[in-house]
Amino acid sequence: MPYLSIQTNIKVDTSSLIKELSSFIAKELAKPEKYVMVSLEEKKMTFGGSEEPCAFVDLRSIGLSESETIRLSKAICEFLEKRLRLSPDRIYINFTNAKGTMWGWNKTTF
Repeated sequence: MPYLSIQTNIKVDTSSLIKELSSFIAKELAKPEKYVMVSLEEKKMTFGGSEEPCAFVDLRSIGLSESETIRLSKAICEFLEKRLRLSPDRIYINFTNAKGTMWGWNKTTF
């Protein structure tokens, strides 16, 4: 149900970081971690014409309200700043509220 995808140009230990991210985002969204999916991809990226460390974060979840996005933006940026030493002004975050009927799982939808 919640899907967190991060693309970054920083070399990271993906196996340990995705586990941390799964637990982190489940807690932040107050959702069971058993439904959380996390994707982390290293790739060539620029931000503002510079190849300095940056990231694009995509967070999708059923029932994600606009009133939560400021708090979530702060929490995600602080997590990435602490864990990857990534400056918050080098992070873009896309938030998507998904309808349960548009999210398939286990031969049905939510």
